[in-house]
Parts: sequence; C-alpha cells; structure tokens
Amino acid sequence: MNGLERYMPDFESRLDLSGLQEKMEGVKREVKKVIVGQDQVINMLLMSILASGHSLIEGLPGVAKTLTAKLIAKSIQSEFKRIQFTPDLMPSDVTGSSILDLKSNEFEFKRGPIFGNIILIDEINRAPAKTQASLFECMSEQQVTVDGHTYRMPSPFLVFATQNPIEHEGTYRLPEAQLDRFLFKIVINYPEFSHELRILQEHQAQKAGDKEALVHPVVTGDEIIAFQNIVKAVYAHEEVLNYIAQIIVQTRVNPNLTLGASPRASIAILEASKSSAALLGRDFITPDDVKYVAPAILGHRVMLTPEKEMEGFTTEYMIKQIVDGVEIPR
Repeated sequence: MNGLERYMPDFESRLDLSGLQEKMEGVKREVKKVIVGQDQVINMLLMSILASGHSLIEGLPGVAKTLTAKLIAKSIQSEFKRIQFTPDLMPSDVTGSSILDLKSNEFEFKRGPIFGNIILIDEINRAPAKTQASLFECMSEQQVTVDGHTYRMPSPFLVFATQNPIEHEGTYRLPEAQLDRFLFKIVINYPEFSHELRILQEHQAQKAGDKEALVHPVVTGDEIIAFQNIVKAVYAHEEVLNYIAQIIVQTRVNPNLTLGASPRASIAILEASKSSAALLGRDFITPDDVKYVAPAILGHRVMLTPEKEMEGFTTEYMIKQIVDGVEIPR
C-alpha cells in the first residue's frame, strides 16, 4: 500500500465531508470579496474553527488582522462580540460582574462581552496580565466563575485575538500559559507587490462604501458544531500518531530550546491536522497535514535559549529544523 492509501482506515464507513467543504468554501469566497492575498491566514482560521480552537493573529498595524477575523465571524450566523483591550481594562469588564438589584435586594450576574459564540479580542497585548488572565478559564474550559458561581459559555465558542509585535511600546507580553490556550499563532506579513497593487486598484474603484456589507452569512452556528463533530471522527493512523509524538519529543530534548512543547501541543497538532484533512475532503490525516499545521502550533509554545536568541535564530527556524529532522513514515 503506497501513498495516501497507507493512511486510509481499513473499514468501509466513510465520512461525508461534502457539506463541510461546500460551506467552508462559501466562507472563503465571502471573506475574499474584501480581503486580498491572505489565503493561508483565512485557511488557518477556518481550521481553528473546525478544530474548536482559538487563534492569535499577529502582525504590524494596517495588515487587516482585525478585518479578516471580523469578516470570518460575519460569514457565520452566530453571536459575535468584539472587545478592545486597553491598559485600563479590568477583568470584570470582560467576564461580567455581580450587581445589586435594588428591587429584589439580591445580587444579579451581568454577563460580560466574553459571552458570545465568536469573540474578537482586538490588541490583546494592550491589556495588563490581570485582564489577560481573566481569559484562562473561559478559553480552556468554556466557563466563567464569578463569586463562586460558574457560568457556561454558549456553543460554539471561539476566540480570535489580534496583537501587534511585542517590541512595540505600550504592550504587555503574553505569558506562556496564556499563549498555550491558543491553537494557532498566525503571523500576517505585508502583502506582495501584486496584492498591494490590487488593494489600491479596488480602493480607487470604490467598489463599495462599506466593504463589510459585501460579506453575508453562509453557515450557521449549529452547522459549525456539526462540522466540529465530524472533524473529530477523521481517522488518524498509528504511524501518523507516532510521527506527531516524535516531533513533540524532539522539541523537549533539543539543546537550542529552553521550553519544549507540552502534551496539549501534540493534541493540538492532531486536531488541527484533522481539520486540514477535512478541508481537503479527506477523512484521514497524513504527515503532510502534520507538517502544514505544526509551525503555527509550536511557534508560540517553545522558547529559544538566550544564546540562540543573541545569535539571531528564531523559533520558526528551529521548528522547521525539528520537523524536517523527524523521519516521515513511509
């Protein structure tokens, strides 16, 4: 058995991915009415949705981080909330707080903006650590605990957060525990020349006064939940699981890294690989899926030694070296 057939399940029951593919392609078409040349970013965000994971989007100002996430949210018919993080934002401004009802003389919980289906947190690294920490429980466990009472988040629940590079003034670096809650860290770079020219041409043509009005919902929240359940059933061959485990172990023993990847990272690679396969119409994952998603999953979870940082190495380079160094199952 050669090629893709090696990783196919040996049972006849197959997943019907046609509906998932059709709807996700519809989302792409809607978003690309406005966004030019960010195909990989859009694809990664769709994978994070299907894998029930959160995404951190990093890039310099003006590269459409917020707009891309907002348009993807708009293409999904669900409750969308946007939170602008600022240095004076308090945790209760995010999660909500208990307020005394003068009529009943009892405290009533007022839900904060975090209670929604798709949450866009703009410039997450503008808020201090205390406010960032308010996201830990809801992102990991889909619940919020306030004054001893636990409140469940609605389903689906997804967080898209944007941040500017941490070397900019007035920002707070996200701690490793916070970064680990994000499935992907997606870096948006400057567009290439042809895309830059097309952006100018479309702006000059003034195709629409309100570009966001061009994007319409194509999938419902209930359909997203159904697709997420389908993706969980995508098959993973034992050899592919072994391949993922070897990559993770190599991050822990690499002498150039002071912090390796945790088991949460290996599970993240597995789930993201399933969503990658599903988008391509396959009900089984291959090593190519693993290689595709691994950099965006490991890049914010490992840490270089100070010596390697001083020498100008990057985590992206080290991850590529590690992934390329692990033998692909044949």
